[in-house]
Amino acid sequence: MTTGVDTESLWLDRGIKESARRASDRVREVLHRPMTPYYLLLGSTAMLLVLGLVMVTSASSVFSYIHNNGNSYAIAEKQLMWTVIGVPCALVAARLPMRFLRRIAWPGYLGSLGLLALTAAIGVTIGGNKNWLALGPVQIQASEVAKLAVLIWAANVLTLKGRRITTLVELAVPVVPGLFLVMILVMAGGDLGTTLIFALIMMALMYVAGMRGRIFAVGFLAMSALAFFFVGTSGHRRARFLGFTNPIEHLSGVGWQAGHGLYALSTGGFLGQGIGASQQKWADLPEAHTDYIFAVLGEELGLVGTLLVLGLFIAIAYAAVRVARQTKDPFVRFVTFGVTVWIVGQALINIGMCIAWLPVIGIPLPLVSYGGSALVPELVALGLVIGFAKREGYAARG
Repeated sequence: MTTGVDTESLWLDRGIKESARRASDRVREVLHRPMTPYYLLLGSTAMLLVLGLVMVTSASSVFSYIHNNGNSYAIAEKQLMWTVIGVPCALVAARLPMRFLRRIAWPGYLGSLGLLALTAAIGVTIGGNKNWLALGPVQIQASEVAKLAVLIWAANVLTLKGRRITTLVELAVPVVPGLFLVMILVMAGGDLGTTLIFALIMMALMYVAGMRGRIFAVGFLAMSALAFFFVGTSGHRRARFLGFTNPIEHLSGVGWQAGHGLYALSTGGFLGQGIGASQQKWADLPEAHTDYIFAVLGEELGLVGTLLVLGLFIAIAYAAVRVARQTKDPFVRFVTFGVTVWIVGQALINIGMCIAWLPVIGIPLPLVSYGGSALVPELVALGLVIGFAKREGYAARG
């Protein structure tokens, strides 16, 4: 016999299920709107940028105080300056006509080769890598600028080939040799991390261009073998690799950075210690405002903060892949997919470093870590994709 309480519980259960179904349908309907990728890209980029400014201010305060005559905000002020430069550049990029982008593809590629060659010849060594070029009072990382220039060049070349690609050689030449030349110049400065990002971009473009899975797998294995070779031939990189395998055991030596990164994340708890309350940034955690800013973020904002960052990068990936899949323009598809793999892939590698799932290879967290040489090209790249998303959305709405 069914009691009144049982009947009430049954109706309540049905009501909850119906509400959940309606909410799910509503979310699905919103996600399928033509302009959703545009708003997701714009909102996620803006949130990461603001969060990055907050975290750079906090994570760099101790280092900045020590190295800038007691000014705790010197590094944050520089990051704000680069943001003020980068945001207008992104807005301009979002409005650039496709014809202009394709026209500057070859000059951009050749210019980036020139900058990389200059860096290899007369570059400044910082952190064990000779990947900085001094231009008067400013030092730039030419490889960060090259990521965008090389991506646009490769996308233009593959678009021009179109359906004429019938053999592997036609697919690979000149994109693969061109990217290998860039990777050799970057690797000449000892920057394995950035070299791996270029390899990811190349593989992404080859995938979109239709490279067969078997050849793709062979290429991936070859890249992995080269990476291990370069790790084995450098004492510094070998030490970092050993430190990542068991950072706590090697905490007083090669595992210092990875171990203290884990300490920072583990002490954050669910909601974190609060903005500015990190203990690891007090000289215990090297590169707290650059490569390991995610660890400081986890310490100060907790699991909630780290999941927010991860969710924002996932939103960028979802929105950009939708644009790449729905567009009829192959150039847009190549650039969008390449930017997605660059930004999101780099973010995942950085997070993997901070949680000791990957070795420390000096990869910053896009939009969040300190550094104008990385921030401005990232904003321009995302500005391009945001512009593509807006045009595709308007086209779909008719």
